[in-house]
Amino acid sequence: MQLQRFDNIQEFWQSTQNYLLQDEAEHNALLGILQTILHYPECYPESPYLALVQNKSLILAIAIQTPPNNLLLSKVEDFNALPLIAQDLQQVSLPGVSGLVAETSAFVQTWHTLTGQSYHRELESRIYQLTQVNPIAIAPGTLRPATEDDRPLLMQWFTEFNAGMDVVGNDEIERLVNVQLKRQSIYLWEDGIPVSMVGGRPFSPTSARIAPVYTPPEHRRKGYATAGVAALSQRFLDQGCDRCFLFTDLANPTSNSIYQKIGYYPVCDWHEYAFISARSS
Repeated sequence: MQLQRFDNIQEFWQSTQNYLLQDEAEHNALLGILQTILHYPECYPESPYLALVQNKSLILAIAIQTPPNNLLLSKVEDFNALPLIAQDLQQVSLPGVSGLVAETSAFVQTWHTLTGQSYHRELESRIYQLTQVNPIAIAPGTLRPATEDDRPLLMQWFTEFNAGMDVVGNDEIERLVNVQLKRQSIYLWEDGIPVSMVGGRPFSPTSARIAPVYTPPEHRRKGYATAGVAALSQRFLDQGCDRCFLFTDLANPTSNSIYQKIGYYPVCDWHEYAFISARSS
């Protein structure tokens, strides 16, 4: 068993794509990020951490980090691979780890033993998959791609979304909006005026990922986000995708219920942990 770190994203993608695509639902976050690094590297100003652990030619685990974000773990075939990843990152200031439940639970314990850092679970999510959009009552309005003219609104809404989710640092929001507009992956539900936004794009010839979804408080509880997610999911299916994926916060029963009405069904759970330095703890 050995760890291999990559500096070349093309080589890493060639080495890992078959493994990741075998379980697209579990790996949709990793696949989405790798596609961004491949085609829009300016979204991540720092060099990403790209590593895999294998036994001969058999991949046992994959790890990705785009600083300053959490480490992302793939589905792990042999949990003895996790100490190798932790040891390789021991000198890195790692904010946290995200991944499937068993994988992240094992990693944070390994990291604590290695570094002494405490940890707490920040978010419990569920990965949903859709293969057909159910007929539902649609809110008034239409879905359209966001354009450069929408930049001020997108900046405001991404800032508000980030304040609630702490997804990226505030200094990264402009860069994120730039990439969303460049790759045409952010859409607005418009009912006279823009009332909700939903992002998404294919990450393979057959699969797409929906994220983020945000409706400002003054336009909530009117079905706009539901309509936007349903419309964008159908658009990807019409373009040739077989399935769409999204994440939901398990602490938000409303969103979990709404997405299931659209046609999304649960596949697996995903946890995010934050590490606590000895000084702050």
